[in-house]
Amino acid sequence: MEFGPSRLAIGKLSGLEFWISPTQALFLSQRWLPVIKNNIMTSNIAAFIDGMKHPVKFRIFLLAKLPSAYFSGVRLRDMSDKFCQVTVPYKWFSQNPFRSTYFACLAMAAEMSTGVLALAHLHKRKPPVSMLVVKLEANYFKKAVSRTKFICEDGDELKATIEKAVTTGEGQVFRARSVGTNEQGDLIAEFFITWSFKAKKQS
Repeated sequence: MEFGPSRLAIGKLSGLEFWISPTQALFLSQRWLPVIKNNIMTSNIAAFIDGMKHPVKFRIFLLAKLPSAYFSGVRLRDMSDKFCQVTVPYKWFSQNPFRSTYFACLAMAAEMSTGVLALAHLHKRKPPVSMLVVKLEANYFKKAVSRTKFICEDGDELKATIEKAVTTGEGQVFRARSVGTNEQGDLIAEFFITWSFKAKKQS
């Protein structure tokens, strides 16, 4: 691109030059840069979700980063940019002395359903954003004696919180909700995990 005092040469085609004014160039950048940025973010989210939904890649991720969840049988069953579904079984490794799933294993599955959803919106983001659990609340309604399914549907709210952290440069928090049910659809537990997000300063 060549710069002139009042116009810009944007390229040549078959020997013909194409010119636009600086005002037109500014308009085009304001119109299309957000679209390009959004498409890149959407592609990054899709790539992350594909990786998480791949059974082998997800198990490798758990074994490397969350071995306790791996051995407890915590597994991601389904997700999109709006929701995440995670299960934890009742078995020897996840049991408590009262013949039900240990509360900490339930908490791992609930936290993962919110955390993985947030990670999807942070994957390859520029600038990068840090995330941290700052509070956990739980309500237990029934003994977990079979596989428990946790689902978080706060994808849009997590995305908005992350965007606000980036645009303001200030830390933001969001209280995500994850609901756990058994195979019969009975309510087992409800968790609220408060996440803190803060954009990292780029050097």
